[in-house]
Amino acid sequence: MADPDSEAQPVDQKTLVADIDRTRAELARTIDAISDRVSPRKNAQRAVDRLRERVSQVDPLMAGAAAAAVVVGVTVLILVRRRKPQQLAPRRRRNR
Repeated sequence: MADPDSEAQPVDQKTLVADIDRTRAELARTIDAISDRVSPRKNAQRAVDRLRERVSQVDPLMAGAAAAAVVVGVTVLILVRRRKPQQLAPRRRRNR
């Protein structure tokens, strides 16, 4: 004897069409999400957006101090390199 729960239930055509439409819409959203995640242009745009977000959170005082430290460091490096060859060159004596 057949189990009453496993017997096929009559399906209304409108319900079936609505179910198919809902499944299509879900599938379309899934495909759009996948194509968005693998798109190089979208990935680059997301990276730029994250970078802009990080830059906007930087404290201006800290950024100014870091920039000043870099300028001082580069200036000292240039001065040291400029003076080094002069100090290392041997002095020649003149024979009279």
